[in-house]
Amino acid sequence: MQAHILLVEDDTEISEMVRRYLVKEGFTITAAYDGAEAAALFASGCYDLILLDMMLPKLNGMEFLKQVRETSVIPVLILSAKDGEADKALGLGFGADDYIAKPFSMIELTARIRAALRRATSYSRPEPPAAPSDIIRVHELEMKLSNFTVTRRGEAIKLTAKEFHILKLFVTSPGRVYTKAQIYQSVWSDAYYGDENVINVHMRRLREKIEDDPSVPRYILTLWGIGYKLGEFQS
Repeated sequence: MQAHILLVEDDTEISEMVRRYLVKEGFTITAAYDGAEAAALFASGCYDLILLDMMLPKLNGMEFLKQVRETSVIPVLILSAKDGEADKALGLGFGADDYIAKPFSMIELTARIRAALRRATSYSRPEPPAAPSDIIRVHELEMKLSNFTVTRRGEAIKLTAKEFHILKLFVTSPGRVYTKAQIYQSVWSDAYYGDENVINVHMRRLREKIEDDPSVPRYILTLWGIGYKLGEFQS
């Protein structure tokens, strides 16, 4: 089945260029040219991935992304002419899955789309009910690996797919130190090109959800200049 992509881009020439290329690559494309139109199409349709420009009329890309993340974990790939670290942090912090700066090659864009769709498919595969070995407890955290749930002190914590897999990486290998490159390669299943901001943003958001004080983390510790490791707790 062809993946259905919602393309949100106000520049009609760029939108048409991307649409034509992706259609040739076997995707189904629905185009929106402003944030309000994108919101209406998303609410009434079913999509597998969103390509989202940030600078949009009527409703900007960030506001649209926030609306999407209130109800969906659909992969979102940001397209933007703004390539600064702050813009990446802002976009990824609101739940974008990837970021590609304009101008971009259509080959790279297609590769990133396919990678995002592969990850989304692997995360959504149905799993059998949790067996005892699927449950991992670390201090006040409990992870059920087979149904992608996390609780702390018995209360559910809502993690994105990537946040869950980052946490899983550490709780299944206590004592191991992971570099940012190793985290990216394991969770994103892609080559690491040195963009530390992607890891920094996801780690910050994960800590905000699982730590009592994210500025003084206990579950995932930073080893400066090296990477990260799971904290140690007395039994």
